[in-house]
Amino acid sequence: MTTPRPGPPAARHPHPHESAHLHVSGEALYVDDLPELARTAHAALGLSTQAHARITRIDLDAVRAMPGVIGVLTAADLPGPNDCGPIVHDDPILAAGEVHYAGQPIFAVIAETHDAARRAARAAVIDYAPLPALLDPLEAARQRALVLPPLQRVRGEPAARLAAAPHRLAGRWQVGGQEHFYLEGQVACAAPREDGCMQLWCSTQHPTEMQHVVAHMLGLAAHRVVVETRRMGGGFGGKESQSALFACVAALAAWKFRRPVKLRPDRDDDMRITGKRHDFHYDYEVGFDDDGRVLALRIEMVARAGFSADLSGPVATRAVCHVDNAYYLSDVDIRALLARTHTQSNTAFRGFGGPQGAIAIEHVLDSIARTLGRDALDVRRLNFYGGPGRDTTPYGQVVADNVILELVAELEADSDYRARRSAIAAFNATSPVLKKGLALTPVKFGISFNLSHLNQAGALVHVYTDGSVLVNHGGTEMGQGVNTKVCQVVAHELGIDLARVRATATDTSKVANTSATAASTGADLNGQAAAAAARRIRQRLAAFAARTWGDGAAAAEVRFADDHVRVGARAIAFAEVVRQAYLARVQLWSEGFYATPGLHWDASTLTGHPFYYFAYGAAVSEVIIDTLTGEWRLLRADLLHDAGDSINPAIDRGQVEGGFIQGMGWLTTEELWWNADGRLLTHAPSTYKIPAAHDCPADFRVRLYPNPNRADTILRSKAVGEPPLLLAFSVWFALRDAVAAVGDGRTNPPLRAPATPEAILDAVDAVRAHPAAAPAAAPAPRA
Repeated sequence: MTTPRPGPPAARHPHPHESAHLHVSGEALYVDDLPELARTAHAALGLSTQAHARITRIDLDAVRAMPGVIGVLTAADLPGPNDCGPIVHDDPILAAGEVHYAGQPIFAVIAETHDAARRAARAAVIDYAPLPALLDPLEAARQRALVLPPLQRVRGEPAARLAAAPHRLAGRWQVGGQEHFYLEGQVACAAPREDGCMQLWCSTQHPTEMQHVVAHMLGLAAHRVVVETRRMGGGFGGKESQSALFACVAALAAWKFRRPVKLRPDRDDDMRITGKRHDFHYDYEVGFDDDGRVLALRIEMVARAGFSADLSGPVATRAVCHVDNAYYLSDVDIRALLARTHTQSNTAFRGFGGPQGAIAIEHVLDSIARTLGRDALDVRRLNFYGGPGRDTTPYGQVVADNVILELVAELEADSDYRARRSAIAAFNATSPVLKKGLALTPVKFGISFNLSHLNQAGALVHVYTDGSVLVNHGGTEMGQGVNTKVCQVVAHELGIDLARVRATATDTSKVANTSATAASTGADLNGQAAAAAARRIRQRLAAFAARTWGDGAAAAEVRFADDHVRVGARAIAFAEVVRQAYLARVQLWSEGFYATPGLHWDASTLTGHPFYYFAYGAAVSEVIIDTLTGEWRLLRADLLHDAGDSINPAIDRGQVEGGFIQGMGWLTTEELWWNADGRLLTHAPSTYKIPAAHDCPADFRVRLYPNPNRADTILRSKAVGEPPLLLAFSVWFALRDAVAAVGDGRTNPPLRAPATPEAILDAVDAVRAHPAAAPAAAPAPRA
């Protein structure tokens, strides 16, 4: 082995992504790229055409007669429970007797080729007896058709404070859902192994959950099922629980036919089958004083859960815990209802309910500011969390690490917010068709899983006799760089060059009982676990080096840096120390474990300390709209985000940029449509519009806010997976600001989200018709 030259520091350096060279060369292997095992068969799913119906007849003879077909599987072929629900057991693998949404899998056809399986799936004859279908979440809520009991958190005396407030506003609003649109779709491969075991390769954020559901379905002990995930081509939450159906069908087919089976639905079927981000509907009333300080808030949030519970419960909990965003709310009544609709079962999506909760208070404050004729930034600042007496969240956690005032002040100055506000007013005064808008919005986002027991992780670190290091941990790599950061942490702990460290595929047979890579905790949890494992090895090597070369030096005095081990004045190459330690029978591998301290949560009262710390940020967006067509452009975006003491500034900056653009897509271009029969119409790139390169602003300024974490996180860094998505609020509120400029600036435009050109035109028409109107409910979307 060639000894690596000492490079830049392993930690806090913008090292390239560990698989970047494989990504650009096309050598990075995803599940569909893996060489197929001998006799690999292919599966395709037969989907319901009805939103809600009883299956009266299912004739699969024509399917079985199609060329290349090996067999067909229905719910009757399941050896164990027909369930892949992550929490509530209400989510069948294959529909049996009744279908609950258009696109629900009813059967699977197994064929010699992918094309043969897809063609055969279309030959089925299924008769239905239609049943009433609930497609509107508000109607479902009115009928109390809910997947789980409602949530409610009350603090103070909101009713009395509302009644006594000098000013009150009430309104209704809604924000749409969002398709995950991972570049790599859902895919699973399963292969039967000896002694009744099963091996799976899945594109999943939660290999342990896939192990559990497959073992449960097949009636196997968990140790007989192994799940491996090397990397995903994106996940965003869509591969946390919803990869289970595909893993189960592939495993069922492999178990039934005793041969390897791959299931890779095409993009249309993927979008028809899988759930989305929950769309939310809000009904609120707020009381405030003459300056715009919130005195009391009542808000009811109705979320479209879809046909089953999935992860809607924790999503709603996080929404309730993020209604405050960066603001102190003394008296609140926050409610959340999870409406059961006959549509896809909605699930985790980057932010996990946090964006839907936080944008509600931003909408309220923006409306207050315009009603009072004040700049929205001034009203926001007035309501920020502060010192004692204004530092406790509605759920009872003290905001002890608050930097939002300083961060926003820095961004306000750096972005020339005030000067640009004046320039935009002057532009709008002389421009009858084109209107500009500007908005600055903050972010406070809690980091940890809602369920305390999920905040744990394990890792294995192996040091080989040539000085190279292999690390395995429970996190999954979906492009976000968790493997890169974990490798940096291990290299930092051992004082060696990053080139010496390599991460392997996540594997349930190596690190057991892992949590999903979600809630922005991937690097926090797995980095700490890997550091703990590497630290044990370093301590063993330090003790050995002190005995061997120390001349009486203590192990605590041994230093590891620059690929060397320093004992007093002597420096020995790390690889040489390892080689000698092996000959002396020193253990050169170790496991590590980490559990986030100090977390607790009472689900019955919705109170506790659910988050280890908060991540902060703020963004300023400037837009221009065409009031004749509804078209718009993002002219400039200034982002300042708190990543703590960043382990890898390049990766963190990329996450901030990507999260912002994805959030912008959610709030502007990505619109989900179902027809009157409950069929998803936006099920392909031709009808569902994610942001593209030309949607990025020409002037895009992104900085990381230097703020070492006060909490004892890995190297004092902070999570950057989910929080930056909320920075995109500034784009939507800038669009609302531009629409308001059509009137006198005091009218609250009834702009819905996503703010598509049609939505912008509707809002422009409303402002023109009522230039001084009070806040109104958003109009119904155009057909």
